[in-house]
Amino acid sequence: MSRTIHRHQAYQCPIFKVEECSWATETGGEVARSVIRHPGAVLIVPELDDDRFVLIRNYRVAVGEPIWEFPAGTLEPGEPPIDTATRELSEETGYVAGAIEPLGRFYTSPGFTDELMHVFVARDLKPGVQSLEPHEEIEVRTHGRSDVESMIRDGRLIDGKSIAALLLWRQATSGRED
Repeated sequence: MSRTIHRHQAYQCPIFKVEECSWATETGGEVARSVIRHPGAVLIVPELDDDRFVLIRNYRVAVGEPIWEFPAGTLEPGEPPIDTATRELSEETGYVAGAIEPLGRFYTSPGFTDELMHVFVARDLKPGVQSLEPHEEIEVRTHGRSDVESMIRDGRLIDGKSIAALLLWRQATSGRED
C-alpha cells in the first residue's frame, strides 16, 4: 500500500528533526501527523561473568526523574552502531568490553518516530573510568539478573528500551548453560 506523503520540516535541533506529514487515505480523507526523524541509537546490555548486569541511573528530563536503564546513546553521523555502542558503554559506565555482539534492533515508537534502536550485549568487561558529558548525572550499579527482573515487575525499572533489550538478551541466551 503506497501513499503519497507530503512532508515539510517544521523544526530541527542537534539530535532530531520534526516533520509535518500529511497523506490521503484510501477512503478519500486526509491525515496529518508530526513525525520525529531520529538518526538512530544503540543500547548495550553489559553482562558481567557472575550473572549480573551493569545498569545506570540516569536523569531523564522528559519524565522529570532519574530512572534505571541499560546504557544507551545516539548514533553519530557516519558512525557504525557497534562503534557507538563501544563508545557509549565506556563513557557512561567506565567499563570496556572485551567482546560486543549484536542482539537485534527495533523501532522505539513507530507511531511518531523512525528511531531505530540497535541492541548489543557486552561481555568480558573491564572496569575503567566514566567520561561523562558536563550535563550527565549517571550512577552506575551492578544488579543480578533476578534483581533486574524484580525491578521490572515492581516498577523500579520502567524504561521500555531496556525491557525490550532484556527480552532480546533472554532469547539470545536461552540455550546457554547458566
